[in-house]
Amino acid sequence: MVTSALIASVPTASAAITSVLVANRGEIACRIFRTCGALGIRTVAVHSDADDNALHARVADTAVRLPGAAPADTYLRADLIVKAAVAAGADAVHPGYGFLSENADFARAVQDAGLVWIGPPPEAIEAMASKTRAKRLMGLAPLTEAGESDLPVLVKAAAGGGGRGMRVVRRLADLPAALEAARAEAASAFGDGEVFVEPYVENGRHVEVQILADTHGTVWALGTRDCSLQRRHQKVIEEAPAPGLSPALEEELRALSVRAARSVAYVGAGTVEFLVADGRAHFLEMNTRLQVEHPVTEAVFGLDLVAEQIRVAEGAALAPEPPRARGHAIEARLYAEDPAADWTPQTGTLHRLTVPDGVRLDTGYGDGDGIGVHYDPMLAKIVAHAPTRAEALRKLSGALERTTLHGPVTNRDLLIRSLRHEEFTSARMNTGFYDRHLAELTTSTVDPYAPLAAALAEARTRSRFGGWRNLPSQPQRKRYAVGGEEIEVEYAHGRTGLTARGVQVVHADPALVVLETDGVRRRFEVARYGDRVHVGTTTLTELPRFPAPETQHAPGSLLAPMPGTVVKLAPTLITGSSVEAGEPLVWLEAMKMQHVISAPATGTVTAVQVTEGQQVQVGALLAVVESN
Repeated sequence: MVTSALIASVPTASAAITSVLVANRGEIACRIFRTCGALGIRTVAVHSDADDNALHARVADTAVRLPGAAPADTYLRADLIVKAAVAAGADAVHPGYGFLSENADFARAVQDAGLVWIGPPPEAIEAMASKTRAKRLMGLAPLTEAGESDLPVLVKAAAGGGGRGMRVVRRLADLPAALEAARAEAASAFGDGEVFVEPYVENGRHVEVQILADTHGTVWALGTRDCSLQRRHQKVIEEAPAPGLSPALEEELRALSVRAARSVAYVGAGTVEFLVADGRAHFLEMNTRLQVEHPVTEAVFGLDLVAEQIRVAEGAALAPEPPRARGHAIEARLYAEDPAADWTPQTGTLHRLTVPDGVRLDTGYGDGDGIGVHYDPMLAKIVAHAPTRAEALRKLSGALERTTLHGPVTNRDLLIRSLRHEEFTSARMNTGFYDRHLAELTTSTVDPYAPLAAALAEARTRSRFGGWRNLPSQPQRKRYAVGGEEIEVEYAHGRTGLTARGVQVVHADPALVVLETDGVRRRFEVARYGDRVHVGTTTLTELPRFPAPETQHAPGSLLAPMPGTVVKLAPTLITGSSVEAGEPLVWLEAMKMQHVISAPATGTVTAVQVTEGQQVQVGALLAVVESN
């Protein structure tokens, strides 16, 4: 039943929105600006110092600086964002997702400033944005005390989403550390360190329902989405509709979602999430915001959900029934991360990103943009829509294969292999997919001719700056690192041009090499940035002819596995202190992900090289623990 207090909070029809500030960054800000532009609405961006030249700040009509780089100083500062909206002359605020998107106090502050809030009423946010309150509203409750019989359990942030502040615990002894780590991560990502514990349902499917509601009492349930392929509880591949659900279960999911929305007088776009196991639906949470994966629903229903959010905020009524669903859509999230190295985030320059025609690209980066350590490592979302699931799978995997991607290590190969894995193509996947298959999906497979193509392209680059000799030369050798291996290739300058054993060099220039073997010709597009060489989808690192002596580290050295910020040091990390094997010593944070570095053995701390707040690069020496 809807209470009178909630009814009173529902906004009434307002004047047409003319200018929108997006209280967010990156891909979602750019995506909202795109719709605003199509509707003739002016756009205002906010940006941190780290995002001074970010794409979202460049494409907006107006941009306002938020001094600082850390989210707590910038994108989580409600007061600064409201002040920016007023100063820029915006008449509405869209929160995007993440950051303050599910913060009721922020929504109130926007409304108190006389601005239109493009989102649900603050009371609905309060009721559902906290997962603990949402569970109680749905007749559920988190565990108050976990025992051996409850294992495994999931530690979960009460606010926010995106897998931040989540830890699976399989031993009671690990619960205190998991709670502490989850609190720290949640506080950093959402400004709210509240966490709770609930039973962990293993190997279920993550299924959700898109909700859209207006101020006139109409609630649409826009089908289902499956988001089961996840790493660290962060979604990687999503699709609509969720395949393989029985009609009865689909109807139950829709009914529960509408019930959840009506129970809090919901307005705008939202998502109700479930874990489906053994044919039963287990309520997880309601996200009172737009979801990262909303494009697959847009593709299937032929809607622009951001445009609908704006119309609802202006007081417009939805049609009594939603549009008909057509076809199947699949989205892959492209991350700057190395799945084979514990998903560690990567930094650097994104030199080039282009996708083939026929698929949708949502990104917050332009060619030449830098990828820093402060924010989420997602580079882009690539979405394919087709009449059937099989066609959509083929379309998306093929598009990823033909995507030009020059920059840091990404999860592109993992995405392609996941989309083509038999368990996924037959729709038998669940949330344990990567636990079971990560090793096989990240096994390095190097095109055997890619290093040769790189060497021949470089040889042509050098030839432009010098003369050709008329006599055959001695074989030339080049060494490359790829996929954890070192590969050496050999070629020569002959009277007729470049030659290589067992291969006919049909063409070679700095950007294109064509090789022929057994009558089959293959083209290799080549791009070079410093010592990194991109040959098709293969990325090589050129190794020096005479390697420099390697830096030697003492036994027991703790090295940074990724670039980031030292957010915490253990009290025991003091020179001369004794530590136990596995004891957490250093908390490193990058791109909203926290990584804990533990003592490699029981021993004595002999050196501490970092302080809290210090930024470090990959491989930096953090401390040394000398084993007993």
